[in-house]
Amino acid sequence: MPILRMWFDVETELRQDFHLSRTAMHSLQRLLQREQDHGWGNELEVLIYTYWLAHGVSYRVVSRVFNVPKATVHRIIHRVAQNIWDNLSKAICFPLTVDPSAVGQGFVNISGTPAFHNVVEAIDGSHIQIKPPQRHRLDYLNYKGFYSINMQAICDSNGRFLDIYVGYPGSVHDTRIMKNSTFYTTRRYPPTGYILLGDGGYPCLETPICLITPFKEPVHGQVQQRFNYYQSRGRSIIERAFGMMKTRWRSTLFRALEVKPTFAPQVIASCVFLHNVCMDNGDTLVPDEDILMDRHDPQPPREPRAGNETSGNDTRNRLAALVSGNVQFP
Repeated sequence: MPILRMWFDVETELRQDFHLSRTAMHSLQRLLQREQDHGWGNELEVLIYTYWLAHGVSYRVVSRVFNVPKATVHRIIHRVAQNIWDNLSKAICFPLTVDPSAVGQGFVNISGTPAFHNVVEAIDGSHIQIKPPQRHRLDYLNYKGFYSINMQAICDSNGRFLDIYVGYPGSVHDTRIMKNSTFYTTRRYPPTGYILLGDGGYPCLETPICLITPFKEPVHGQVQQRFNYYQSRGRSIIERAFGMMKTRWRSTLFRALEVKPTFAPQVIASCVFLHNVCMDNGDTLVPDEDILMDRHDPQPPREPRAGNETSGNDTRNRLAALVSGNVQFP
């Protein structure tokens, strides 16, 4: 088949057909390597899966491209997605050893203010459009007016995903998703004394995690206005990370997913996994402008704080004063 001749020609670029470089493809195959005594072989299965993701086409089309039976394509796609799901921690994880000050410098550069030298990550949710099931259809209708599955993600200052939590129907509020995620319940990251940036849909918290959000609009005075500007710049990296991922897998993620909602979380998670694999192998891209613009939607109302949470307003006020130059930096 022409697609396989291209694969075995080591001088041929793969991005047009698989949307990732040959180096990233080899790395992906190594990460997913498993012992097997049957099947089509790991190399071919990963090629079939990434081709399907890259083009968002039916199993029938993929079967013609690779000259593989349609039923086999179905099994391969589900098997590779499950393999990625089982191995997410190989590419998506909080750093075991890290210099937070170095990560913080990344957010200083992004935001444009040294006040954010203790920021080490940004959090946001992304709605991935799906075709809703017949049962519980309205559960998947989000505040933007379409049916979706929500994915919570946390990234560092480079736009590399550190944690994801995917599977909740689109009607569920971002805050509720966060409070049920293992990231929140285990308090694994960030380290004490370091800050997470989020948008206005989240509560501003000091504990159990330090999550700093913008001042509620309309703001009162230039101090709050300036803080919101720099805070928005700082957390823009998570929007850019989503944009890079959706641009690479545009055919799959920028329209309603043609899979069952029970399978959709594995497909979405695999796109995040591949995003990190590509970044780790120097395979980066610039997000499409229309995808970035799609991120700027009105935020749903904030949910109130729970009893085990304390307000982050004092920390936010201190940062706002630092940003405005009313106090000296430590």
